[in-house]
Amino acid sequence: MAAVDNGADDVYLGFRDETNARNFAGLNFDEASLRKGIDHAHARGANVLVALNTYPQPGTWRRWHAAVDRAAALGADAIIVADAGLMRYASREHPKLRIHLSVQGSATNAEAINFYHERFGVARAVLPRVLSLAQVEKVIGRTKVEIEVFGFGSLSIMVEGRCALSSYATGESPNTHGGCSPAKAIAWQERGTVLESRLGGVLIDRFDAGESPGYPTLCRGRFTVKGETYYPFEEPTSLNTLELLPKLQAMGVTAVKIEGRQRTSRYVETVTRVWRSAIDECATHPQRYRVHPAWHEALASVSEGRQCTLGAYHRPWK
Repeated sequence: MAAVDNGADDVYLGFRDETNARNFAGLNFDEASLRKGIDHAHARGANVLVALNTYPQPGTWRRWHAAVDRAAALGADAIIVADAGLMRYASREHPKLRIHLSVQGSATNAEAINFYHERFGVARAVLPRVLSLAQVEKVIGRTKVEIEVFGFGSLSIMVEGRCALSSYATGESPNTHGGCSPAKAIAWQERGTVLESRLGGVLIDRFDAGESPGYPTLCRGRFTVKGETYYPFEEPTSLNTLELLPKLQAMGVTAVKIEGRQRTSRYVETVTRVWRSAIDECATHPQRYRVHPAWHEALASVSEGRQCTLGAYHRPWK
């Protein structure tokens, strides 16, 4: 509701099970709350996209099929899917239900996207966060499928959800169980003024008094390597592409994806409000568009980590 009320055109969410890649305790929607959320969105002209973006495991197909059926019955405007078998089921059983290709599908070229469109009627594809701006433009020029790109949110080392690090420590990963670093594998221990976080018994980080402890994931843990303690995999960093909006608009990007799950209502309200203002200003006066300092300040107040980046979009040598 916070996203819709602050200007989001589409909102994506998931069921409370392993059919979506944010299967954490306390998150996601049951039947009643999802129905209420869809009604709220539709009453305000917004769409609801249900993420079914994990890969069914052997012997579990019925659960994923049932999730597709539930999304259709609840009136979802689209499902976000990664598995080709699930796309086949959805296109056959619910031909009027839009299918969006999840970033988990890892389609980085127009040929792959066109295959999903021709075979399963995929209407939109979310590009992985590994392409430069020039590469995004080439993809758009070679497909009729709507293209959605990541615009804002935290980055991690996982290869679009296939995090081997989480599987190594806990036996579970986003693609197999819907989430990394499951709560049951997490342990917090106070040692004097120091707070330690562990995942599957692996020491992830130590926080001194005054430091803000983050959720313990291996990719963002601090480890001692050759005598130096730092973030050897990835320091918490947020993607922020506000300054790229005119280019994204000019090259024909259909939608900008803003990550909001596992976030507070304040995060969702703040980020959605800023991006709504930026997109409207860019659409109205693209030549005069500029990033207001107040937008950066607002986003910085809710971002994970103290750094922001343009990610792979900014690769001048590509």
